[in-house]
Amino acid sequence: MPFCVVFEKKQLCKVIPNTLFMLYYLFDYLDKHFNIPGAGVFQYISFRALGSTVLSLFIAATYGKTIINYLRKKQMGETIRDLGLAGQMEKAGTPTMGGFIILASLLIPVLLFAKLSNVYIVLLIITALWTGLIGFVDDYLKKFKNNKDGLHGRFKIVGQVGLGVIVGLTLSFNDNVRIRIYEQPLLSSNLGEIQRYRDIIHPTVTTIPFIKNNEFDYKALLFGWLPEEYTWVIYTIIAIFIITAVSNGANITDGIDGLAAGVSGIIALTLGVLAYLSGNTKFSQYLNIMYIPNSGELVIFCAAFIGACVGFLWYNAYPAQVFMGDTGSLMLGGVIAVIALAIRKEWLIPFMCGIFIAENLSVIVQVSYFKYTKRKYGEGRRVLLMSPLHHHYQKKGIHESKIVTRFWIVGIILAILTLATLKLR
Repeated sequence: MPFCVVFEKKQLCKVIPNTLFMLYYLFDYLDKHFNIPGAGVFQYISFRALGSTVLSLFIAATYGKTIINYLRKKQMGETIRDLGLAGQMEKAGTPTMGGFIILASLLIPVLLFAKLSNVYIVLLIITALWTGLIGFVDDYLKKFKNNKDGLHGRFKIVGQVGLGVIVGLTLSFNDNVRIRIYEQPLLSSNLGEIQRYRDIIHPTVTTIPFIKNNEFDYKALLFGWLPEEYTWVIYTIIAIFIITAVSNGANITDGIDGLAAGVSGIIALTLGVLAYLSGNTKFSQYLNIMYIPNSGELVIFCAAFIGACVGFLWYNAYPAQVFMGDTGSLMLGGVIAVIALAIRKEWLIPFMCGIFIAENLSVIVQVSYFKYTKRKYGEGRRVLLMSPLHHHYQKKGIHESKIVTRFWIVGIILAILTLATLKLR
């Protein structure tokens, strides 16, 4: 049944179709039809971003304990494989699937504060639920089906490829996806002038860091072999690769208390700044970057994402009371990848997601070198004491809380470098 509010003899049934209030639409209606003082503040991205962060933190900190107790009641404790790491076996029985805390504290504020008609918001909600479901199936098989390997890798890849196809096709063909490129930057000398620009619908253009005229069109990768209308194929393949790489990188990084959540929060803050600048006509002109209409709404999502990560750290910081599991880690990486694609900053991923990339590469190098030396010398040799990279430092006797803090510091440095690319060309 629809839930209606009577205000000055008028019903708001058209605005409130059910008991879930979408605050942006509710206050927009109240402001336009009843001129209620203060209702218009919901038009400001900054206010809604602050509100989504606070609410996200509140949900994670307040209801996180309830979710942890429920997971413990359902005997969702982590099974620890002895790798000879200091303090490792003490974590046996710690509840996993804590990614539900992140999902709830992320999606509820987004549903309340964001414009749900925005194509980027819809795409990110789908991404969060899609990757969260893949991770949940993996965690479920490990705990309830006694399958220590969880969901087979090929099925994870299929799920990630499926999401990549959805994202690639949406960003290639949706009519609400467009960019604007100004012919000259906004300077103090031409503030009053009308700037010349070109609007591009269904863009296949991205940003290359450290280059002055830094727009790159993926149609250049066709090399004349195919007509330009097939550029979407190249773009979709790239989207699949980026989503798979970043989500797996976040998954591998989630190996010690607080590492994945903290690094993801730093990356989300960086993406939030980039989304705000890209969605603002004045800032985009001043910085001479492409303007992406409606991308400013991504700031709301990034703000909720930051709040969810920080709120989860309340329970996940050393010593962890809960682990996020694949339910959380795959979701974190998937969301980060899609935001970067949406704001055309995917070529900045090696910088802002440097921790994820390093963790991924450490596993690839370790496994590849081990197999190579086993074939050549009859015994496998290792580059690192143990992979992923954070376990290498644990093997060297460094306490995991110090490893996490140092990785956070590196993440902050990478975030600063990423933002510096706006001017360093």
